[in-house]
Amino acid sequence: VQLQASGGGLVQPGGSLRLSCVASGRTFSNYRMAWFRQTPGKEREFVAYIERRGGSTLYPDSVKGRFTISRDNAKNTVYLQMNSLKPEDTAVYYCAADANIIWSFISDYTKYKNWGQGTLVTVSS
Repeated sequence: VQLQASGGGLVQPGGSLRLSCVASGRTFSNYRMAWFRQTPGKEREFVAYIERRGGSTLYPDSVKGRFTISRDNAKNTVYLQMNSLKPEDTAVYYCAADANIIWSFISDYTKYKNWGQGTLVTVSS
């Protein structure tokens, strides 16, 4: 599956942004989807996960209550709604997909086989 992320940009602290990731090439609903982010010199950090039909989601404490992952299988798209953004949310955001990843590994970026190209989010006044 090929992934194309978009929606990044510059936003002030406290603002909101919605990222999108469009999939092509395979049956999107077969894939578990996730968002990660990365800053220079650091490992890729887990941000959000959603099950194939959207029934289950997972977030780390750093974004819980502020970020919401969702998907529209009819549009082959996964979204990341980011509210109450903080400067420390500044990063390149990547969407990831895997058809067979197991629950124990969903926050481990090394276990995902398919990646989008990344979209830069900058939170600054």
